[in-house]
Amino acid sequence: MTKTDLVNYIAEETGLTKADATRALDSMMNGVIKGLKESKKVALTGFVTFTAKDKAASKGRNPRTGEVVDIPARVAVTGKAGSKLKDALN
Repeated sequence: MTKTDLVNYIAEETGLTKADATRALDSMMNGVIKGLKESKKVALTGFVTFTAKDKAASKGRNPRTGEVVDIPARVAVTGKAGSKLKDALN
């Protein structure tokens, strides 16, 4: 499902216009980003918990050439499915 598909679904389910559904979805995504930046964790109980983790700089290897490359420090985001999501898929 793409963002456009999700916007269409939200518009159909809620009766919102596509423009309002797009704004609502964008607002939700911006809220998740803000939460991860500020507290490193966003929990949508029963659905998913996103966690931002700091990763240290490291060395990697190019699989084609074998050349050693530097991988810069970064923030990685992980997501853990909640019970309602798991139940819905199984």
